Amino acid sequence: MKQKFYDTAVKQERAVLVGVMTPHETEEQEKEYLEELEFLVATAGGQTVKSFTQKLQRPDRATFVGSGKLEDIKAFVTEEEIDIVVFDDELSPSQLRNIERELQVKILDRNNLILDIFANRAQTAQAKTQVELAQLQYLLPRLTRLWTHLERQKGGIGMRGPGESQIETDRRLILNKISLLKERLKQIDKQNETQRKNRNQMVRAALVGYTNVGKSTIMNMISKSEVFAENKLFATLDTTVRKVVIENVPFLLSDTVGFIRKLPHHLVECFKSTLDEVREADILVHVVDISHPNFEDQIRTVNETLKDIGAIDKRMITVFNKIDAFKPEEHQVEPQTEPLTLDDFKHSWMAKNNSPAIFISATKKENVDEFRELLYNEVKAIHVERYPYDQLLY
Repeated sequence: MKQKFYDTAVKQERAVLVGVMTPHETEEQEKEYLEELEFLVATAGGQTVKSFTQKLQRPDRATFVGSGKLEDIKAFVTEEEIDIVVFDDELSPSQLRNIERELQVKILDRNNLILDIFANRAQTAQAKTQVELAQLQYLLPRLTRLWTHLERQKGGIGMRGPGESQIETDRRLILNKISLLKERLKQIDKQNETQRKNRNQMVRAALVGYTNVGKSTIMNMISKSEVFAENKLFATLDTTVRKVVIENVPFLLSDTVGFIRKLPHHLVECFKSTLDEVREADILVHVVDISHPNFEDQIRTVNETLKDIGAIDKRMITVFNKIDAFKPEEHQVEPQTEPLTLDDFKHSWMAKNNSPAIFISATKKENVDEFRELLYNEVKAIHVERYPYDQLLY
C-alpha cells in the first residue's frame, strides 16, 4: 500500500489591502500607508497579493469603500482564493458586519492587525495583560457579529430572546474580565514604580522613535547586551532597561516600544504604564531612520505621541540612523531638482533644529564613537547637576 504524505506546515494567509484616499492625502502618502500596512501583514505572517485604493471625500458609512469598488474586491477575492482582507483604517461594527456579509472572508482593520502582532510579541506578564485588555476593549462593541448564526431566527414570538441574552452574558463576562485586567495592571504598575524608585539614583535615558528604526540595534551596541532586534514592526514590545557605563559615568538606558501612525487608542491607553519609562527619563534619544523616504512624517508622529504622553519637553538627542542605506534619489523634493544628499541634510534645518543631532549607522558601526561621546556629555551634564560632589567625576 502506497504511503500518503501530508503537508503539516502552517499555510501562509494570502491578503488583500484596502485604503481610502481622502482629499487631504496625496497619492504618495496613500502609497506609503499601504506599504506600511503590507509590512504589518508580513510581520503578522501573511502575504499581500494586491492593494485596492479609492478616492472618496470620506469613507463610506456602510461599507468603507463604494459599492462598485467592493464588487471589484469581491471578484478578486473569489477568483484568487484570498483568505483575508485588511482595511487601513478602523472599521465600525456595522461596516465590519456589512463587509463580511458581502465578501465572505476574514476581515481585519489596521487596529485589529496591530493588536494581533502585539499579542504574538508580548513576553512579560505586563505586556500580555495590556494586550489582552486592549483586545477585549476592541471586541466589546463588536460582539453582535459573533452571533450571526441567530439571524436565521428572524421573526416569531420568543425567537429574539436567546440571542440577545447570550450577547448580554458575553458582554457582562468581558466587562468583568476588563475590570480584573485593570486591577492586575494596577498591581504590576505598583511593582514597576517601586523598581523605578530604586533606579532613581542614576541618570536615565530612553530610546524612542518610530517602529523599525533601529532602537534595539543601538541598545545592543551601547549596552553590549542581546536585546531582540529584527527587521519587523514591533520586534520590541517589552521595555528593556540596561545599566551602561561610558568612561566614568554610569546611567540607565531603556529600549521602548516603537510608535506608529494611527496607533489604536486602546493600545495607547493600555500601554501608558510601559511608556512611563519615557515619561520619567532624563534624556530621550530620538532614533530616526534617515533612509526612509518619509522619515519627516515619522518624526512628526513620534513628536505627537510624546506630546500626548507629556514627554515632548524633555532633553533630547536626535540620532539619524541607517546612513549606510540612504539613497539620495528617494529624497528628491521636486522632479526637476537635484536629489538631497546626506550632507545637505546634515546642514539643513533638521540637524540645526534637533540639536544636538548625530548621523550614524548602528549596523556598520559608523560614527558610533561620536554618538557615545555625545551621549556621555549629555548624561554627564545632568549627573554633575544632580550629584556635584560625586567621586566618580574626579
